[in-house]
Amino acid sequence: MSILRTTTLSFLMLLSIPSYAEEILIAAAADLKFAMDEVIKDFKVANPSDKISVVYGSSGTFLLQIQNGAPYDLYFSADIDFPKKLQSMKLTSSEVKPYAFGRLVLWSNQVDASKMTLRDLVDKSISRIAIANPQHAPYGKRASEALQAVNAYDAVKEKLVLAENIGQASQWVKTGNAQVGIIALSLALSSEMQGQGKYSLIDEKLHQRLEQGFVITKHAEKSSLAKRFADNMSSMKTRSVMERYGFVIPK
Repeated sequence: MSILRTTTLSFLMLLSIPSYAEEILIAAAADLKFAMDEVIKDFKVANPSDKISVVYGSSGTFLLQIQNGAPYDLYFSADIDFPKKLQSMKLTSSEVKPYAFGRLVLWSNQVDASKMTLRDLVDKSISRIAIANPQHAPYGKRASEALQAVNAYDAVKEKLVLAENIGQASQWVKTGNAQVGIIALSLALSSEMQGQGKYSLIDEKLHQRLEQGFVITKHAEKSSLAKRFADNMSSMKTRSVMERYGFVIPK
């Protein structure tokens, strides 16, 4: 057999072998819903054979699930302390990386929230205020801190309706199940909510900053896709997407 024929056959055999497609499962804080969907879409354009699934929810709930063996490969938390806790338990395979600072807003499609402050929630005309549950959702905890900072928490605590996560809180206020919501700016800027109501930014000085971080879990220790996706979070394109949704990118 000639060298040319042997080389040609070897090349054809390589073409017949299907490329190996990797798969990862991401646990992501609910405030990332629209931004992360775009980031994944952009990533898959350059990596069409890779499969990326994502579940959105409460950062605190994901923390407990991963501690109990849930097979997530990357964990994006709205509070950087949660992945740091996983790291301290030796349940991670990378360093914890900050990826953004989140912002809180007052949002409503029933009243003009652009002219409201947290103190206005004390008014008797406001009867239901949606926030994420402070027990396990960072945005809910910061909302509670901000209400306490302006001495409004005790006056409004009976009005608070606690959602499982910030995404659910946003849906409740959007659908009228609450008059006002203290939600994530990233969700207020989404295609589902932009133009549907009005909002005002809540002063960051009223609460601990929402420093958000992510980590590769122990489950993905040997996953090259998890590492490539983690690296992609620092790309200019990804940073641009995050900024469009109101996230402040760490320097």
